[in-house]
Amino acid sequence: MSVVDTDIEPLTFVFKDDGLVPNNPLPFVVYKKAIDLANAHPERTIEGLFGANGWGQMWRNGVYDYLHYHATVHEALGIARGHAQVRFGGDHGREIEIAAGDVAILPAGTGHQCLSASKDFSVVGAYPPGPQMHVTLPTPENHAKALKTIPEVKRPNTDPVRGADGPLVRLWKRA
Repeated sequence: MSVVDTDIEPLTFVFKDDGLVPNNPLPFVVYKKAIDLANAHPERTIEGLFGANGWGQMWRNGVYDYLHYHATVHEALGIARGHAQVRFGGDHGREIEIAAGDVAILPAGTGHQCLSASKDFSVVGAYPPGPQMHVTLPTPENHAKALKTIPEVKRPNTDPVRGADGPLVRLWKRA
């Protein structure tokens, strides 16, 4: 049995540049309940899936409680345990409840901030091949730099959830 529900179509959102958080014209993608985590090691399940689909530089933690973005790399957040209310897209973005089994895929520049989380909230983060991730704070200086780096970030060859033929590849190719 597959750990991925291949019938799930992702939700997509495009956030506008707000002057401090650049966001990205590529859509922010959320798979709801896409991964079956009915096992004792949900973090390992997500790591195995992301790794099999070419996404690496993985970490386990949560989502920072301050607004930030990554200007040099795209990011996948696989929710292994618990749930959280996260604002994506900056202060003028959208609050989304993410929970175990969900995956959020943030194109470079997408603001994100955890507003509240359950005590057991656990995230596996991953990145497609490329530069190291850097946390960028929303300042006018960082915004100006990010407007130069974000267009240079290569689009991934694979969707971290569904691989080379996954919706992310199609969605980001069209954008």
